[in-house]
Amino acid sequence: MPKLSTLGLTDERSWQAVPVGIKLLVAAALIAQLGWHGMQPAPTARADALPQAPDVTVTRIASLGEPIAAAQLLVLYLQAFDNQPGISIPFRDLDYPRVAGWLVAALQLDPDTGYPLMMASQLYAQVNEAARQRLMCDFVHGHFLANPEKRWRWLAHCAIMAKHRLHDPALALRYANDIALNAGNASSWARQMRIFILEDMGETESAKVLLGGLLATGEITDPAELNFLTERMQALEKYGKSTGSSKFRH
Repeated sequence: MPKLSTLGLTDERSWQAVPVGIKLLVAAALIAQLGWHGMQPAPTARADALPQAPDVTVTRIASLGEPIAAAQLLVLYLQAFDNQPGISIPFRDLDYPRVAGWLVAALQLDPDTGYPLMMASQLYAQVNEAARQRLMCDFVHGHFLANPEKRWRWLAHCAIMAKHRLHDPALALRYANDIALNAGNASSWARQMRIFILEDMGETESAKVLLGGLLATGEITDPAELNFLTERMQALEKYGKSTGSSKFRH
């Protein structure tokens, strides 16, 4: 059997044997390729748009009887979406109606979880843009009544935000009233919040009525809290007398 070399299968032509013209052509092609790559702009990461939330019915079926786990996956995906490979997306650049859609889907899959409401009130509502803050607080308020005993704390946070960041005391009072009327197990500070909002709004008579009723029920048993509220009542009464006498003199 003839050797492979005799068939010309292992013979290689040396570089020295290549014509000069071919060498120059290869060198020119290499230089051109390097130059072309050098002129290209540096690669930049581009943010992907937040997709629509998945259909809850389909997600529930796909979860194979584990809707709570599916809800957790939804919120984890949403929470991680602002950190994409090579780029960090500011919350204000997200499509907030779509953000709300993902949060709604998670709540529908796991109605007992408070995590989507926490994300809305303490994460996505922290952007410095009133429209997005209101959208997230409206989302929290809209889902508060479905389970007020478990969801009051997130609405209380929105009430504070409405008062101090949105400078909308009427909205803050609306949230605070709903907590006081619907969340019987809410912390006392949350149920008393509407009294102080009314006071700040100049509605001292309404604040006195609510505070007096609260003290009369005997619901407040903590001595420090009782003392504080009693002092507030006395201050409101003193303010009312001074205002009344001032009006009388005029």
